[in-house]
Amino acid sequence: PPLQQRMAELVPSKPLESGPLQSPLLEGRDYSSGETPYMLGIDEAGRGPVLGPMVYGCAYCPISQEHRLRQMGFMDSKVLTEEKRASLWTSMQDRTANGFLGWDIRVISAEEISKEMLSTNRRSLNMLSFDAAIDLIRSVLDSGVNVTQVFVDTVGDSNKYQERLAGLFPQCKVVVCPKADSIYPIVSAASICAKVPRDELTQNWQFLEGDARFDRNFGSGYPGDEETKQWLSRSCDPVFGLPRFARFSWSTTVNMLKERAVAVTWPDDEEGGTAQAKLGAYFSKPGEKRVGTTRHRLFKRAKLELLKELC
Repeated sequence: PPLQQRMAELVPSKPLESGPLQSPLLEGRDYSSGETPYMLGIDEAGRGPVLGPMVYGCAYCPISQEHRLRQMGFMDSKVLTEEKRASLWTSMQDRTANGFLGWDIRVISAEEISKEMLSTNRRSLNMLSFDAAIDLIRSVLDSGVNVTQVFVDTVGDSNKYQERLAGLFPQCKVVVCPKADSIYPIVSAASICAKVPRDELTQNWQFLEGDARFDRNFGSGYPGDEETKQWLSRSCDPVFGLPRFARFSWSTTVNMLKERAVAVTWPDDEEGGTAQAKLGAYFSKPGEKRVGTTRHRLFKRAKLELLKELC
């Protein structure tokens, strides 16, 4: 399905009004000749907030056109005004004037972050970020774009990050470093691709639990923001907890639920009480009766019996 449709399924937000989540350059353009070398930059927005999605953006253009990025005014999106960021995002979509520049975006919802970080096979935020970066690079390469240079704003250890990407994409010169968005214009463009759509997605979020239950005065979404703390406090239901807009793997939400939500006690409904049998009790000589053990309720419900003889 189209990217917009896939994103709508992953992130319950109204469709972006400011522009598509994927550049038209990735749609219907033939890069098969592979003669023009391209540079690609990657950056993220929304890594630290306790609310909303994390968005990864990439931008790419011919290496020979890098000077045009500087002329357009690309620099670290965090130091630009909201109006300037919106203006740059709009200019990126002017196919007549700036058709040399393409982009792609990956959105990781708060629900997905919570699920991955709290699962049995826990995956860290760094791992999720690394996967998003890999996916973006592969997406552009698979479209036939001759990417020879990749610049990434670092997450975690920049040397290890760079080594892993270089190993996966040996055809590319890979540079991973802190503050890459303020050093390389192509990463600055990627920063705009991440920051502006994330802000719009967050502001237009549609709460699956019911929009009427929650106001949108949640501030910046960062744990230290007093307005964010107040929103979490008044949005926390004592029984149902917080909406999926919150990241449950953050200590801020963990503490909020401990303080404001009703504690739940799960009774042990296994027969024989809560005492744990010794390991030796699970083994017996032929003909001896097994004592001191009880079968888990899972086996009883499934009507599973012990196998006594092998055919």
